Amino acid sequence: MVKIGVQAMMLKQHAADHGAYQIWKRLAESGFSSVEVSQIALTPETRDEIVRANSEFGMGVAAISGGIGPTGGGGNDSLVESFDKIVADCKALGTERVRIGMMPLPAFASEQTLVEAAHTMDDFAGRLADEGIRLSYHNHHYEFARIGERHILDLIRAEAPRLLFEIDVHWVHRGGMDPVRVINNYAGVADLIHLKDYRIGLPPAEAIEGLASGNREAWTEYANNIVQFAEVGSGNLDFPGIIEAAKAAGAAHLLIEQDQQYGRDIFDCLADSRAHLVKIGYESLL
Repeated sequence: MVKIGVQAMMLKQHAADHGAYQIWKRLAESGFSSVEVSQIALTPETRDEIVRANSEFGMGVAAISGGIGPTGGGGNDSLVESFDKIVADCKALGTERVRIGMMPLPAFASEQTLVEAAHTMDDFAGRLADEGIRLSYHNHHYEFARIGERHILDLIRAEAPRLLFEIDVHWVHRGGMDPVRVINNYAGVADLIHLKDYRIGLPPAEAIEGLASGNREAWTEYANNIVQFAEVGSGNLDFPGIIEAAKAAGAAHLLIEQDQQYGRDIFDCLADSRAHLVKIGYESLL
């Protein structure tokens, strides 16, 4: 059955300050039992803390993160440089999934470099499959730029047939696409989904006051950042439709994520997201 959990990228500073065990404990107390690990370096100490927390609190790791560029991308290991470590981390943490958060930016230089990156990911998907591990690629909005007649994400799918996908619904919408339709189109290969709302922020008082005084600087700053990452249910996305599409597509894990919290405590944000998911009928998936 599909499981709703938390993407831990948002908690990386908390984990650095307090240790993974304490963060996992607090997530368990908040009503979550599944975590996707990203941008939290899996040192032996951190890995052991997560193993201990999973055992004590009945939690599980949905996936860990790896890249295809040099080690150091947001604290994630590189499949190119640390393949054996990533496999060992999966086995120690009891997960069968690795996700790539993004291709190295130079891969977007041309169709040729995109195809080469897709082939690299496909090769790693095959190698990981030999270890019983599934590899997924996480989209941003960049992947909805067109190369000829197809989107970059569709190019990746065609050139990397062994690769699965982690569909991030906020970035799909920001890329000008309908998240439900994209999930439907990726049925069978959409293994992971990021639940992240898309909100249009209200103008702050200083922006309005600036206009009245003839100073447009604050308004321009607001206008350039009008789109916000939001708690599930506080934005404009259709989460019942998204979750039902994800279930029908065969996704295994749906991970709550909110890249920015705009001054709020992340645990308060997570509590609001969870409460909304319960309100719309998905408590059984948490």
